[in-house]
Amino acid sequence: METWAGSCPGLHLSLGIWVMIAALTPGNAKAEITCASCPSPVQLHLERLELGLRTGPTEEPSAPKFKELGVADQNAGVDEDQETGVASVEDLSPFPQDVSSDGVRTEGDTPGRSGESNRASVEEEREPEMGEGASALRRARRSGAEFAEFGQSRWTGRTGAEAGGAPEDGQKPGRSDLGWNRDEGRGNTRQDEPKIASSTFSLTGDSAHNHAVVYWSGQNSSVILILTKLYDFHIGSVTESTLWRSTDYGSTYDRMNDKVGSKTVLSYLYVCPTNKRKIMVLTDPEFESSVLISSDEGESYQKYRLTFYVLSLLFHHTEEDWALAYSHDQKLYSSVDFGRKWQLIHERVTPNRFYWSVSGLDKEPDLVHMEAHTPDGNVQYVTCRAQMCTEANRNYPFPGYIDISSLVVQDDYIFIQVPTSGRATYYVSYKRDSFIQIKLPKYSLPKDLHIVSTDEKQVFAAVQEWNQNDTYNLYLSDTRGIYFTLAMENVKTTRGIGGNQMLDLYEVAGIKGMLIANKREDNQVKTFITYNKGRDWRLLQAPATDLDGNDIHCILPFCSLHLQLQTSENPYLSGTISTKSSAPGIIVATGNIGAELSYNNVGMFISSDAGNSWRQIFEEEHNVWFLDKGGALVAVKQPSVPTRHLWVSFDEGRQWIQHSFSSVPLFVDGVLVEAGAENQIMTFFGHFSHRSEWQLIKIDYKSIFSRKCIEEDYQTWHLHNQGEPCVMGQKQIYMKRRPGNYCMLGKDYSRILSAESCICRAHDFECDYGYERRGDGNCRPAFWFNPSTVSRSCSQGQNYLNSTGYRKVVLNNCTKGVKEMYTARKQQCPNRPPKGLLVTTKNGKLTANLGSNITFLVHLDEGDSLRTNIQLDFGDGTAVSYSNLSWTEEGIKHVYKSAGIFRVTALAENTLGYDTTTLFLHVTCPVEHVQLVAPFVVIRNKEVNITAVVLPSHSRTVTYFWWLGNNTEPVITLDGSISYTFANEGMHTITVQVAAASTILQDTKIVAVKEFFKSLLLSFSPNLDEFNPDIPEWRQDVGRVIKKALLQVSDFPEEQLLVAVFPGVPTAAELFLLPHKNQSEGKKKSEEELEQASGVIVSALNQNLVEFELKPGVRVIVYNTQLTLAPLVDSSPRHSSSAMLMLLSVVFLGLAVFLIYKFKRKIPWINIYAEVNQEKEQEMIGSVGQGDSTPKITLSEFPTSKELMEKELDARVKRGVGNTCESTREIPNCTSV
Repeated sequence: METWAGSCPGLHLSLGIWVMIAALTPGNAKAEITCASCPSPVQLHLERLELGLRTGPTEEPSAPKFKELGVADQNAGVDEDQETGVASVEDLSPFPQDVSSDGVRTEGDTPGRSGESNRASVEEEREPEMGEGASALRRARRSGAEFAEFGQSRWTGRTGAEAGGAPEDGQKPGRSDLGWNRDEGRGNTRQDEPKIASSTFSLTGDSAHNHAVVYWSGQNSSVILILTKLYDFHIGSVTESTLWRSTDYGSTYDRMNDKVGSKTVLSYLYVCPTNKRKIMVLTDPEFESSVLISSDEGESYQKYRLTFYVLSLLFHHTEEDWALAYSHDQKLYSSVDFGRKWQLIHERVTPNRFYWSVSGLDKEPDLVHMEAHTPDGNVQYVTCRAQMCTEANRNYPFPGYIDISSLVVQDDYIFIQVPTSGRATYYVSYKRDSFIQIKLPKYSLPKDLHIVSTDEKQVFAAVQEWNQNDTYNLYLSDTRGIYFTLAMENVKTTRGIGGNQMLDLYEVAGIKGMLIANKREDNQVKTFITYNKGRDWRLLQAPATDLDGNDIHCILPFCSLHLQLQTSENPYLSGTISTKSSAPGIIVATGNIGAELSYNNVGMFISSDAGNSWRQIFEEEHNVWFLDKGGALVAVKQPSVPTRHLWVSFDEGRQWIQHSFSSVPLFVDGVLVEAGAENQIMTFFGHFSHRSEWQLIKIDYKSIFSRKCIEEDYQTWHLHNQGEPCVMGQKQIYMKRRPGNYCMLGKDYSRILSAESCICRAHDFECDYGYERRGDGNCRPAFWFNPSTVSRSCSQGQNYLNSTGYRKVVLNNCTKGVKEMYTARKQQCPNRPPKGLLVTTKNGKLTANLGSNITFLVHLDEGDSLRTNIQLDFGDGTAVSYSNLSWTEEGIKHVYKSAGIFRVTALAENTLGYDTTTLFLHVTCPVEHVQLVAPFVVIRNKEVNITAVVLPSHSRTVTYFWWLGNNTEPVITLDGSISYTFANEGMHTITVQVAAASTILQDTKIVAVKEFFKSLLLSFSPNLDEFNPDIPEWRQDVGRVIKKALLQVSDFPEEQLLVAVFPGVPTAAELFLLPHKNQSEGKKKSEEELEQASGVIVSALNQNLVEFELKPGVRVIVYNTQLTLAPLVDSSPRHSSSAMLMLLSVVFLGLAVFLIYKFKRKIPWINIYAEVNQEKEQEMIGSVGQGDSTPKITLSEFPTSKELMEKELDARVKRGVGNTCESTREIPNCTSV
């Protein structure tokens, strides 16, 4: 899950511009202006969602993984944490040939209109390229660098950051402003052009620098800071930098390199959002890792060394000295002295997933919310205090694991995503209450979900459902953010710069509940508007006339006005749509008239009455800003064209007055508007040519106003929707300046004159959860929803609210009328039997490790929770019972003392009936050792038993995979023994793999298959046991030495001699004499040869002639254990071999088993699990004994550990196999005995 917030609040307070020059050639300069938080494009990522994306200064664009998308509050200030970075857009359009030496077109042109003869004949093509640090738009919740970066734009065509970022999804861009003249624009020629005061300053010596960072705090401050940098794309770092400072609103600038260190290379600038005088400047880590701190608006600095490289910063929203820093190695640090000292909070923190506390919700102001990784790779939601984040002080508000990059802490809500059963499940916490699963319509089955906004006491969510590819459905929640209903289907997405996807949804500033969206229907995209938060949508009425006064014949619904809803990624270009909360009802946007949205033949349109009617103001695209607190409009052509004029309108776009701000046409890269609270100053950033220094033009537009406004200069305006005066349940009357009055507002003033509640009507109510609006306009239950279902929390004698199928639109202020008819009715809770009982584990898994504390959750769809008895049988002979369901809300905990598959049964019962459910839980213990026990030599065509001994022993949860002979596919069993018959003579490989939980172990043996053979039991002098480490490799090496010693006293062929050393001590072995592979046909002769050879070897053994040197000074003698010769073994029913050794093995093993069983609690290495006290013991009212007839799962009648061991011993006695254990050393046991 992810949130998007593409909000670019008004251009005041802290500001900055992000720009880049990728190449310095006249015909092909690369440039892009981007911003981290621009007004309300809802941005999606191509691959997957990310919640709360927050990219630091040098951070690469985040891979899919939760970007933030959001319809932003247009009334907020500039995002205090704007992202910065580098991006480039390649423009392939050629330089126009019909320009004069001063860069201005020589042909005349009608002001405000580009004649057909002056329009470029070359279409522009653009390929976006994301540079380092570029990232998706995100919600204004991050304290990034208090600026954006800017770079020189192209001479011709549009830059990659043209207003709103023209779509990159195959649609053609709008008309390029390749033709222009000195008097471009549409102005009022009735009077002479007023003069405005302007001054230009060049950043001399920085012409090679391709990045610049601008910061102006406003708030009556005259200080402007500019950081220019030379970014080397080949090495990926900054190689030069210059810091400039102005104290006179940008008239002059001083170079500050001597104050920070002449050789210091600076990379990024951060400003404290709560105290604009405090500034942090980071050095480039390629040279040094330091932070420069200023407390006097950049006049002086103190340098402090850092032990880590800062990727991003997050300042506290109230405490000016508190900050969080995220490092390159995924560590999170905190500082409470504005960066002078840093303390580690947590390691392995997910990028962009850390948040300061929210005032009024979190108890401690220094609480930090974060998403952290556990050592085993899982992800958890963690909270702790910034300076006290030891393991003991950490809290885990959500007990289970969550999806990576899914944590979002935003306003009253906290969102997380948890994967269950292959589907994403979303949870929300409202005002820090416990997490509750988000309820979407049952079959929405989301592939992707993004939190759009949480501003107005509810959650806007964009959901891409299972059958959608390039569209999203818009959902609205109740106040708690739990129950979501559909507001609009198939909202279009647009691929923007860098491959990011933006949702075509715009929240109009200043008017509550007003949204504009582009919807795809019948393969066409059309623009719709709503005044009641998506309850009703309608098309936009096109203007009645064009710019020349000619009638436009556009009849709804076949023809309407369509708007581009992308906002610029640069906060200092207006984008394709712009509104301001201090100018309610005024909407300026780029669009077209026709049957569907198009990106050809577009123009600029304005509405002065909140979208009820529209007028065209320009044929070409312009950037339009609000001046004087929204009392005036200023327009400048797209930055792809050099200009020296701006246009101002005092009558809501009906007439435009032209003003010159520069004697030389300027390529405008950005405009800083209304940075000061009491001054009328704009700053233009740009360049005169591709080789010129950065030009900063300060414009004081106070002179364009004739006087300050007085009471007679204002008029009232009634908000309405196509003549309907009640909007969001009230009649709202606004006060605004009379159009055409050239007076200055100066300070902001109250815009709403009065707001009177209306009588409630049907359009004030939306469909409740589980209901859908039908063709007649009424809400009816969806096919999957049962309206008669009553919450289990509803107990007899209590009351509940029974939905009528409707719910009031959030923040709607209507009263009386149909309110009582549509409001949920209070009814008495019925007495009903339990229904829909479900038992699950808290983490949603069906496996658990032995000894872990398992939490079971019991859910009941229907039934009286206070009068329904709940009984839970854990399947291991213990059970608990609760008098009502409320005792189980936090879960029922249990610890299993043995591994196995347990049948967990829940029973809910009251006087009217009962319901049951079952869960099968696998409790596993990791396998530590496996030994394959098999005869070394077997008889052909005779069945042989093969056993895998597992330690610790817990057969009920172990799966065995057997590869026998030359089989390519394994035989899979749940039993540790298998019988097999070898049909062919030779050497055969047996492999077994044992799987338990997440552990897989393997052992392999080689078995000789013969028609008959001869065997002898061997023993050794006692000194061999002192050097026996009892490991397979040692036994193999000793067997080789014994074989070599036997060959010295016998001429028996080496390939027919096999020595197998048994595990354990005392050391013993078995000697096998095998017939020649070609002598099987002469069986009698071969038997005689084996008898003769065995006689020779026995004689040598009895005479102590067989010995070997284990190490210098240690000689080992080999003995024949049997006093008589062992009989010949073949397929006929004769005597079994190794009888003596088997007898000894059985005696020793039986004695060991008896001692363990008898004195198990006195043996230190036997793990004894004590009873675990139930946390809810005081709530139990009964217990189910082991004698109760509780159903148990059986897999081939699972034996107990004791029965399994006895069975194993019996089998080995019959097989004549030696010791059953690889080692007598202590091995931990997971089974309680």
